[in-house]
Amino acid sequence: MERGLFALQRLSAMAMAPFVLVHLGLILYAARTDLTAQDILARTRGSGGWIAFYTLFVLSLSIHVPIGLRCILIEWTHLGRRAASVLCLVFALALLFMGLRAVVALGGLAA
Repeated sequence: MERGLFALQRLSAMAMAPFVLVHLGLILYAARTDLTAQDILARTRGSGGWIAFYTLFVLSLSIHVPIGLRCILIEWTHLGRRAASVLCLVFALALLFMGLRAVVALGGLAA
């Protein structure tokens, strides 16, 4: 299982890298041009491309982060592998739920 999680975390990191770079670029662009959150949403709301981009970003993040957190919990606490795995699975589902909820809002499907 450990080897599979190791490989999955590395693959999700490779998938996530371009998303992080684009997202940071957008933050820098928005900050330099004094765009407000309202301005950004007006430009992106309902855009299929941005919805797909952030959906894939959330999916890769929801895989990558909990695996790393699981390793930290196992190494730094007295939690066993099973307990750390359960906690991180719950955390992964929370990340996925919150991230996809934000994507739905980006799509203009929620207020």
